[in-house]
Amino acid sequence: MTRLTLDDVYEHISGVCFKTGPPGQVGAETEWFVADRQVPERRVTIGRLRTVMETAGPPPAGSRITYEPGGQLELSSLPQRGVVTAQAALAADIAHVGQHLARDGLALEGRGADPRNLRDPFFQLDEGRYRCMREYFGEAGLAMMCATASLQVCLDIGADDKDATRRWRLAHALGPVLVAAFANSPWNGSRSVRQVIWEGLDRGRTAPVVGDDPVAAWAKYALDARVMLLRQGWVPNPGMTFREWLADGRPDADDLAYHLTTLFPPVRPQGWLELRMIDALPEPYWPVPIAVVTALIEDPVAADIAAEAAEPVADRWCEAARDALTDPALARAARRCFEAALDALPRLGAEALVPLVTDYADRFVARGRCPADERPLDEDAGTRVPAGKEE
Repeated sequence: MTRLTLDDVYEHISGVCFKTGPPGQVGAETEWFVADRQVPERRVTIGRLRTVMETAGPPPAGSRITYEPGGQLELSSLPQRGVVTAQAALAADIAHVGQHLARDGLALEGRGADPRNLRDPFFQLDEGRYRCMREYFGEAGLAMMCATASLQVCLDIGADDKDATRRWRLAHALGPVLVAAFANSPWNGSRSVRQVIWEGLDRGRTAPVVGDDPVAAWAKYALDARVMLLRQGWVPNPGMTFREWLADGRPDADDLAYHLTTLFPPVRPQGWLELRMIDALPEPYWPVPIAVVTALIEDPVAADIAAEAAEPVADRWCEAARDALTDPALARAARRCFEAALDALPRLGAEALVPLVTDYADRFVARGRCPADERPLDEDAGTRVPAGKEE
């Protein structure tokens, strides 16, 4: 077994996490809560979901189906060439899943948090990784694993190192705008309690990555993060950073690759850029963030506008989660970004998505609102967010 060196870490991050090449592929991961339509208060077990999905067979466009500890169903699409193809493929797979769930009296629910699991988490996956995560994060991690759902947009790293750096910086700058524009988990006065929960976890593995040089920034972040678990024996929190583990000469390349999967910043490089800060959305709006993010990062004109618009609010993560587009600065940035995205979509061959994005912009963004504003922010007043999760 070959032991890892510091140079090996940088080589892996440069050659794997930030592998460059011709851009244009788009993917997404959509997480859904599942409700029993006949008995809404009944918990839907993962066993029941697996039975239905096994009967349904694989989704037609090849999305991978997985399950989160609270019973969330996740569809991870294959990368597709262009946003229209990506949206159409994922739509077909969501429809396939939804139709078969409906036959068993179940329905997909698109929202960023499940109030019932915030009040009383229903932890269903007791396998090694999740058991260790639960012990590592404590009560806060239980809320994150069982009660939150996101929509993650995945885009190529970039054509070359310069392009990768541009995309990296822009993706981070856009983070608060995206949190605010798509906030859909109202709880105790916050419009995105999903974001509040993630911000309250171990900041060494969930905070935004700081640094304009992507490789150096991600390497430092990974090295300084605590090791969450040791897979041999599933030992949680062994009490060292990866840098300290590396100094002992024990980890190998597989240990590094696994460690990187236990880091959850809002923008994560995995050979592609994974934007993780967006609340899950229902039909018909889940394609909107995929279209907007793709347009703002892929189209050069829109990217320049978005970078300028987002720069003044690039550090307003807390305000985005709490206030969303009632924050005037975030509202201005969101309006400019949506206008730029709508202008860019036809240039990307995505005219078909313009009506849906326009509908969302008119209903929410132009009015300084987000989906969370259509439900009372105090609907769960008197129920506390788990410790460490309040603003």
